[in-house]
Amino acid sequence: MREYNDLVKLAERAALRAGDYVRGAARPAAHTWEEKARSDFATEVDRAAEGLIVETIMRDIPDSVIVGEELSPKRLPRGELVWIVDPLDGTTNFLHGYPQYAVSIACLVDGKLAAGVVHDICRNRTYTAARGGGAFEDTTRIGVSAVTEPRLALVGTGFPFKALQLLQLYLSQFAAVLGAASGIRRAGSAALDLADVAAGRLDAFWELHLAPWDIAAGALLIREAGGVITRPDGAADVLAGDPNGAIVAGNAVMHRWLLDLLRKR
Repeated sequence: MREYNDLVKLAERAALRAGDYVRGAARPAAHTWEEKARSDFATEVDRAAEGLIVETIMRDIPDSVIVGEELSPKRLPRGELVWIVDPLDGTTNFLHGYPQYAVSIACLVDGKLAAGVVHDICRNRTYTAARGGGAFEDTTRIGVSAVTEPRLALVGTGFPFKALQLLQLYLSQFAAVLGAASGIRRAGSAALDLADVAAGRLDAFWELHLAPWDIAAGALLIREAGGVITRPDGAADVLAGDPNGAIVAGNAVMHRWLLDLLRKR
């Protein structure tokens, strides 16, 4: 446990360093944005923030394997210590000055999530979790919501803007959830959405197309906060297996309700 906490502290130092940089960076002019795919942008700010994270981690643990959004392998490598990094989750929000973006860093030890940090850049708020040690918002322990009735639930989501072939399925799911819950929110940073599930602000969450660096830290936060996060087939390994990286999350009751509802679409 002490070793996991040390990994959390290192991830937090790296996330805060990157967050400070992004917070002080000027928003790049639109003509400098690199469009990696449709509506999927990257800038020098993303790459510089990732460089700061890599530098911070490698200085302390030089034999680490680091997987980042801008490094983007097709599958997660194996290794004793693998870091999964998103230096700027919510790049489009950042580029438009919409204040919802974060740094997300997770660490796998022997293939299992052991440490996770999500740093909310705009609010200067940090979420941390170590395997077996609970989840925290700054120094306050957090837990998933106690809502068990769908009609009272606030559900988070993300649009499949990188995978428009999923749009019709998603719209069917959206209609079903909207008809059963009290509301749906989409703010544009999956890392912060998952942190909000862990903190009980959202009762459940689903998205059909995500990468490991979008999910990893938030998944550990939710589990350590007493919640459940799985693939749509109910499998617990959210970092591998589903070809689209789809996830469903929430407290135990709302996760089961949402999973069952989505399966009918």
